[in-house]
Amino acid sequence: MAFGKKKASSAIDIAEQQRQREQVEVEAEFRKGITTLRDIIAPSSLEIQSSYFRLGTKYGRTLYIYGYPREIYTGWLSSIINVDEVVDVSMFIYPVESQVVLNNLRKKVGQLEASMQLNAEHGKVRDPALEAAIQDAEELRDQLQVGSERFFRYGLYVTMFADSLDELGYVQHKIETILGQQSILSKVASSQQEQGLNSTIPQMSDQLQIRRNMNTGAISTSFPFTSADLTQNDGVLYGINMHNNGLVIFDRFKLENANMVVFAKSGAGKSFAVKLEALRSMMTGSDVIIVDPENEYQRLSEAVGGSYIRLSLNSDVRINPFDLPRVIDSEEADDALRANLVTLHGLLRQMMGGAQMTASGALMPALNPAEEADLDQALIDTYARAGITSDPLTHGSTPPVIGDLYDTLLHMGGSGPSLAQRLRKYTTGTFAGIFSQQSNIDLNNHMVVFNIRDLEDELRPVAMYIVLSHTWNRIRTDQRKRMLIVDEAWQLMKYDDSANFMFSLAKRARKYFLGLTTISQDVEDFMGSKMGRAIVANSSMQLLLKQSSSAVDVLSDVFKLTEEEKKRLSNFPVGQGLFFAGQNHVHIEILASPTEQSLITTNPQQLQQMQQAQDLQNQGVKPPETLQAGYNGTNVQI
Repeated sequence: MAFGKKKASSAIDIAEQQRQREQVEVEAEFRKGITTLRDIIAPSSLEIQSSYFRLGTKYGRTLYIYGYPREIYTGWLSSIINVDEVVDVSMFIYPVESQVVLNNLRKKVGQLEASMQLNAEHGKVRDPALEAAIQDAEELRDQLQVGSERFFRYGLYVTMFADSLDELGYVQHKIETILGQQSILSKVASSQQEQGLNSTIPQMSDQLQIRRNMNTGAISTSFPFTSADLTQNDGVLYGINMHNNGLVIFDRFKLENANMVVFAKSGAGKSFAVKLEALRSMMTGSDVIIVDPENEYQRLSEAVGGSYIRLSLNSDVRINPFDLPRVIDSEEADDALRANLVTLHGLLRQMMGGAQMTASGALMPALNPAEEADLDQALIDTYARAGITSDPLTHGSTPPVIGDLYDTLLHMGGSGPSLAQRLRKYTTGTFAGIFSQQSNIDLNNHMVVFNIRDLEDELRPVAMYIVLSHTWNRIRTDQRKRMLIVDEAWQLMKYDDSANFMFSLAKRARKYFLGLTTISQDVEDFMGSKMGRAIVANSSMQLLLKQSSSAVDVLSDVFKLTEEEKKRLSNFPVGQGLFFAGQNHVHIEILASPTEQSLITTNPQQLQQMQQAQDLQNQGVKPPETLQAGYNGTNVQI
């Protein structure tokens, strides 16, 4: 029995040894296939032709850059880096000793000057290119001599890939067009495609060796990391980033403040952009209050079930500028009357004519110091007669109206009677009624639009001031996430008091969970005001759409735009512009869905098409495709 067990054990050992030998052979065969990293990443095949190469199933072609314009702007390479194609870009920078360059420049300048002198002796017409070359060489010599510039040799290669030769030709044409628009010259690396491929794969091997002389300033413009990504994880969609086709998504209430300014010439799409933001912000829970001087927001308000308040001398709407906010905060409550008195001082100065310019150019205030003192006392007395004092417990009483102030001024000494006469047109005169009775408006809605189009030009700035003051009191009373949109804000910036009030709103809005949006097409007037520039400085977001030529220089100085951005700013198509958020900005295109566009567009052509389509549908007739497209908002740009 022991012998039988030994034979069985030997058979098991032999089987185990055989299994181990087979396992070792399998592992050896496996290792033969992964001997090196190059074997892992290498394509299945590589075919080199004179004008292209084939890498597996992909076709590729290498271009080299050999010519540049005399001047080149910062970020010129971003259009290639962000192009929506598969490309590899490789650049090689070789520093050159300044003394070597200076010696060569000295010889070159001598040759150029000799050529110009020979041309002059032979009576030839002057050569501007020769003169420019001498000037550039001399400037570079000076900069190298003092050490403010260095000199480099610069090589730039682009390898593009496609699935077919026809597609590769299309990509090449696209790249060459982008470069050609900037006067940058490129060529295919004929019979050097293998060297071109080796020069653009990450192995730091410049096998083409096609280089161009560049100084520090010129070479810095080719900084490759220029893809501006300006977005957040949540918020509303503002548009498409034209640098890389990414989405520009922002929650303005997560920035330092939620204020925004929008500048554009008439017809550039500023109201469209703001209406689109308002519509999308409502979906995130924001309330929207709009001051509308041109009746542009009525259709949007009706579409979302908002309150549309039309202010005119013939309407029944009344707003009392003497209303007080009913604030809960004890410190705010103690200060409520004092703050409203300050606001009323500014409003009444504007109602009485505002500051006047004398013949000598000096600014004469609407009220002299004595009149200011009398007005202040009259305001305090008017509130006191209504039972309202600095005690917050009295602030629930019915506030006075402007007629009560008129009576107080009329029966007091000093300059009171003359001030009363200046107010009479708002109490019993032409402008009586609209601001001389108790308020009857309700701001309890997710969207409230104040339309002031039908007011006289003289009354419109006063109305904007009173509407903003009334809205501000409501915002302080009931704090929630809100946007306050002031269209045509330049009308307020013409007067010191209303400009100061706008700045006060911009400065204090963040505390009350408010985002102020200021819109203006008269950039010169807005930015010419000290308060206007202060409002811009207190706005974390800015949107600059197409501008008039005269406004470009003003905005360029404020926003520190490059020469290329200045040039684009006056040539942007409708709906495109520069979008600033904090310290960064991008080129943005504002796009709306067909439904959104049908709700907010003010384009006369599109509105006419929509009306025609609606009329046909009401008659039971299917509209033609062209009208249906207009009704859906798909055939007319912003």
